[in-house]
Amino acid sequence: MSQPQSSRFVAIGECMVELSVAGDGLYRRGFAGDTFNTAWHFARHAPAGWQAAYLTGLGTDEMSAEMLGFFAANGIETDAVRRIEGAAPGLYMIHLKDGERSFSYWREMAAAKRLAADENHLEQVFAAGDAFYFSGITLAILPKDDRDRLLRHLAAAKAGGKMVAFDPNIRPRLWPDMATARQAVEAAARVSTHCIPSFDDERATFGDETSRETAARYRSVGVGEVVVKDGASAALVSWDGGREQVPSTKPAEILDTTGAGDSFNAAYLAARLRGAGPVAATIAGHRLASRVVGGHGALVE
Repeated sequence: MSQPQSSRFVAIGECMVELSVAGDGLYRRGFAGDTFNTAWHFARHAPAGWQAAYLTGLGTDEMSAEMLGFFAANGIETDAVRRIEGAAPGLYMIHLKDGERSFSYWREMAAAKRLAADENHLEQVFAAGDAFYFSGITLAILPKDDRDRLLRHLAAAKAGGKMVAFDPNIRPRLWPDMATARQAVEAAARVSTHCIPSFDDERATFGDETSRETAARYRSVGVGEVVVKDGASAALVSWDGGREQVPSTKPAEILDTTGAGDSFNAAYLAARLRGAGPVAATIAGHRLASRVVGGHGALVE
């Protein structure tokens, strides 16, 4: 008897090589990136019958092969990865000073920048996917033509009744100017069914004074459901049936806030795909984020 085919959640973006301080002048190597972190957590909290996959670009070098092995070992399907001869993953280094983190990046030649350059590859990935997730960082690293190509496929997925979830995750240093960033984020929102912005980013980029303004702006361009995250404060969830402030879950301790929002997104989306309502799914997001900040790094069990 054949096994029933599973549904596929496809996260889209860049996974980078991470170097973090290990002491005595040594660095520890890991793999991380905003949408990849969400895929990693989704794989651990996926509803029955759902599988995580990752759409990105990688090279044919040894580090890319190790990264692919890491994906597979963590339950993330790799057939959506586009392999590019002569390319390699991007890299970033974490610096610590008085407990505060800063970052240096080397991603100019990263293979992920070409994840949407092949029309045939995108057609295959989108035909096999049932829900899709991407971020503002995904958009920012792509050339404009590739960005537009990806958005066309996401629009078709939305029109076909599939979930298309978007975290604006606005990083000004990745954009040539903020006008371009705003235009890209608005275009992405139009092709999305769910949007999960962070209020601090929205206030800085769009001048919103309240979470309600942020939610209303995204809803006005056709997003069916918006969850506005606000750090340790309550999140605002707005959907066709209502609007509600959902208090955060207080963590036992806070060691590292890296990836908290990425984990929130994973738990929220997994809960929605499981059939939970918007408020219950937002509570699930808070609960996972509260656990993640109690450990070091973005990938916390």
